[in-house]
Amino acid sequence: MRLDVEDVSVRAADGARLLEDVRLAADSGAFVGLVGPNGSGKSTLLRCVYRALRPAGGVVRLGGDDVHAMDPRAAARRLAALPQESAAEFDFTVAEVVAMGRMPHTGRTAADDRAVCAAAMERTGVAHLAGRGFPALSGGERQRVLIARALAQQPRVLVLDEPTNHLDIAHQLEVLSLVRDNGLTVLAALHDLNLAAAYCDVLYVVAAGRVVASGPPHDVLRPGLLAEVFGVRAHPVRHPETGAVRLLFDLLPPPPEEPPHEEPSPA
Repeated sequence: MRLDVEDVSVRAADGARLLEDVRLAADSGAFVGLVGPNGSGKSTLLRCVYRALRPAGGVVRLGGDDVHAMDPRAAARRLAALPQESAAEFDFTVAEVVAMGRMPHTGRTAADDRAVCAAAMERTGVAHLAGRGFPALSGGERQRVLIARALAQQPRVLVLDEPTNHLDIAHQLEVLSLVRDNGLTVLAALHDLNLAAAYCDVLYVVAAGRVVASGPPHDVLRPGLLAEVFGVRAHPVRHPETGAVRLLFDLLPPPPEEPPHEEPSPA
């Protein structure tokens, strides 16, 4: 299912601009990444997409329909979200957490729901944890369980806000591979530019509430743009097997000091 963000703007309570005329498109089945420095507006944009925040202007469309005009259950059958705060201490078993994904669906039998949840847990590799308590899981296990919950929701669009936070590199790769290989339209905010380059089909760079660049990773992640937006010096290299862009980073050198200003001597 296609996702479109059309001229979305958001203002804070004090009138400060959080987003300004943001436009974004995710084709059906594409993995689209949002990258940008802290405070650039990535999470605010995602909250508009998954209905946690209504924009002051513009519209978010799922398959052509205004997501904020949709019935909440109907919207939840099309879109599932994994916000940053979703890793709360649920006092439930893994099976119970995954079963929460069935809440938007009505008219299904309990057997149908159990089958969908079992398939989601099998796909994410957490079926063996079904009887375990969610709080006792590792960070990587929790993320896989939460993705299983999202898959049990049977959405067509998946929104993720920093899904690899607090995960070691193996779990980061595992989670992003799992998300990418499910055939859903994915919109994800990512901090790690190398992971974004490796997994995303399209990147949108957000700075100060605006989209400043978009396109395939190898077109977007240019040293000049990265210096301007992130304040770092980037050295692009190609992965020897996949050809994907990889980046090495240094801090930008400090600007040269200006010579002290000398007052002219009196005549």
